[in-house]
This record gives sequence, structure tokens and C-alpha cells, in this order.
Amino acid sequence: MSLFTVEKMRADANTIFEAAVKAVDAEQCVRRFVSLDGETLHIGDQTYDLNAFEQILAVGTGKASPRMGVALEYVLGDRLTGGVMNTKYEHSEPLERIRIVECGHPVPDEAGVAGTNQILELLDGADEKTLVIGLISGGGSALMPAPVDGLSLEGKQETTRLLLECGANIVELNAIRKHLSRVKGGGLARAAFPAQVVALMLSDVIGDPMDVIASGPTVPDTSTFQTCMEILEKYDLVEKVPAAVRERFEGGLAGNIPDTPKPGDEALEKVQNLVVGSNGLAVAAANERAKELGYQTLVLSTRVEGEAREIAHMYSAIAKEIVTSQQPLAPPACVIAGGETTVLVTGKGKGGRNQEIALAGAMQLAGWDNVVLFSGGTDGTDGPTDAAGGISDGQTLARAEEKGLSAQAYLKNNDAYHFLKELDDLVMTGPTGTNVADVALVMVGDG
Repeated sequence: MSLFTVEKMRADANTIFEAAVKAVDAEQCVRRFVSLDGETLHIGDQTYDLNAFEQILAVGTGKASPRMGVALEYVLGDRLTGGVMNTKYEHSEPLERIRIVECGHPVPDEAGVAGTNQILELLDGADEKTLVIGLISGGGSALMPAPVDGLSLEGKQETTRLLLECGANIVELNAIRKHLSRVKGGGLARAAFPAQVVALMLSDVIGDPMDVIASGPTVPDTSTFQTCMEILEKYDLVEKVPAAVRERFEGGLAGNIPDTPKPGDEALEKVQNLVVGSNGLAVAAANERAKELGYQTLVLSTRVEGEAREIAHMYSAIAKEIVTSQQPLAPPACVIAGGETTVLVTGKGKGGRNQEIALAGAMQLAGWDNVVLFSGGTDGTDGPTDAAGGISDGQTLARAEEKGLSAQAYLKNNDAYHFLKELDDLVMTGPTGTNVADVALVMVGDG
């Protein structure tokens, strides 16, 4: 008799995912790296004498930044002079000294522009005796819009939409955003200069490159105007983006517009950048919890990227290999992966990358016994939906057919959300207070 049934594995998948999310709670991530000893503030391996500063300001952007703010207010108390941060709608936390502005994600809106202007106004009063602490997390790019002169918010929104629909990855998307913004790609540090800046980052980007997290507002930019044009050409968007975008990139290539701050820029010399939480921490916690539940485990990678449907095929192939050959490990097995995929949108349905993985995986695994595929976003919101992701197994398609649902039709319409909702297979967590990309689980029972 099997001890690791589909029902048990589905329940365990949620438990393992919860452990992954808990390990990267934004408040705890900040408190692991930030502490106060008298008048000495310890941040990572650096210290700051608070007697040297007349004001301490907090600015931030991202889905998890308010939760990071809870930790900062706890550590600094009334030493914190004030602050402003932008976050996604319904992601606020009760803060006393930091003002929260809720705004649009993944497409920026006017509320985001207004909030960013408030951040810039606050930094306008910063000087050598100011300590600015940046709280930066995933989603921060869209949530801190400050279009360059000559570009409207609508133009930036249209550019973002086109890139998302073409399946551009986060690195490509952020390279474009940096060159259309006054704050990204080192721009926020430039606005705070000559203040001392410390940026605490919760990474949702594969490999944790600081210049990509929220488009690197306090980090030298490694991308260029040439990079941006190559991205537009790759996705055949040169003639589709707004004229102001194309003209700006062409002007930059011609040397008529200064590029974003590069290494050695004086505005970046007084900046400490520190990653306090990442996908690797979440995956490690998932691995530990799966072991505690009795599974043989394997961490596949924390760098999984690519088109969601293709990644679903890979996960399904791994599950089948475990069933048929007990490789790369024997059941009960839990293969864990982290990263962030993309979706090429051709339909008009509703869904996200994790839900699309669950649906495409269900089609690949149809009829296979004792297999479960789980994929979820650690922030609790997968794409433009209220679901964190989805879960499927070898009987998902059979259950769908009983309800008259065509998996192929839903997938073709990019409508994984409604397919999974009909089967009660959406992963619903609500906003989690963190954001370190996605965690996927490939599980095989011992039956």
C-alpha cells in the first residue's frame, strides 16, 4: 500500500511551498542583516555611526517593501525621520513613519508616478548628513515609474505591455525600463547624492544580479542604449513601440543622450548594496521541509527560465523518468526548482506563468499514476491574477473531461486560471509579504 498517494503529495506540496515562503519573509530577511547597538547601526558587514547623521530616510519600491519597512521601523524606532515607498495595491503594511503609496503592477499607473515624485521630493532635501535606506524588492520596476522627459506614462505602459506579450524576460524588460526612467539604473542614487545610501534588496531575479533587481535604482547599469535596440529588434518591436521610445534609443545610440550611470560615477561611490533574501533561500527551505516529510529530494536549479509550457514539458519528463527508471532519484521523490519563466501571450484568457506550467504539465502527465506538479510564485500573485500558481497530477485531465473542459482550448487561449479554478487546483495564498520569484515541485509517490 502506497504511503505517498496523490492526495498526500498534493497536501505536502502546499506545506513545502509554505516553508519556502516563510524562509524568505521580508521582515525576517531584513532583521537578519540589520541591527542597532547603541548609536551604531550594523548593516551586513558595515557599520554606521548614527551620530554622524541629522536625518535617516527610508525609500522603497516593490511588493515586499512594506514588509521590509516593518523590520526597519522595529530596528530604528524614532531614529527614522520619515520615508515614502511604492507598493502594489493591497500589499500595504501598517507603518508609522514610512508613507505607503499603492500603485499599478505589472503595468505602471499614475499613482506610481505620483508616489515616485514624492520619493524624489523627499530625496531633494538629502545632504552629506543624511542616511538614505532603500528597501527594494521584486515588482519594484513597474511600481516606481518616472518617465524621462518627452515620454508619457502611456508610452511607457504600451512599451511594457508589448514586451510582456512577446515573452521578454525580466532582464530584457528591466534594461528597457532603465533607459526610459529617471530613477532606475542608478538614477535613485543620483537623486539622493551626496547622501549616504544603503539599499537592501529582496531578489526575484535569477542569479540575484543587483543591477536587475527592480531595475537597479542604486546600482551601476551594465545595459546600454545598444542593448535596448537589440531587444526591440529581437522581438520585432522597433516599429511597434511608441515613437518617443524609438527616438530616445536612437538618440542614445547617436551619442545625443547620456547613458545611465556606469561604474565610477560619483553618485554611486557612497552606496552600499546588499541582497538580504533570494530564491536560493526559499528553495533550500523547501528542500529541508520535503526531507522532513519523508521524500528523497533533489534541487534541480534555482535558475530555471524559459517559456512556461516548455518548462512544464521538462518537469513532466523528469516525473516520468522517476516513475520508469527511478532516476535521478527513487520515489517517494520531490524535485525542487526555482527561477522565473515567461508566457508568450497569444490568447485572451487569464493566467500566469505558474498556472500555465500546471496546465501544460497536466496535459503531459495525463494517465500517469502517483505524480504531482506544483508551481507557485512566492509573492502570492502569479501574473495579473489573485492566485499564486497551480497544481496538477496525472488525473487532472480526466477530471477536466468529466466537467466538459478542454485543456487544449484553455491552454491555447492562455486561460489557465479558469481551467484550474473549475478543478479547485489554483494555489491561493494572498499577498505573502515577500517576493523571490517562483518555486516548482515535481513529486512522485511510491505506489
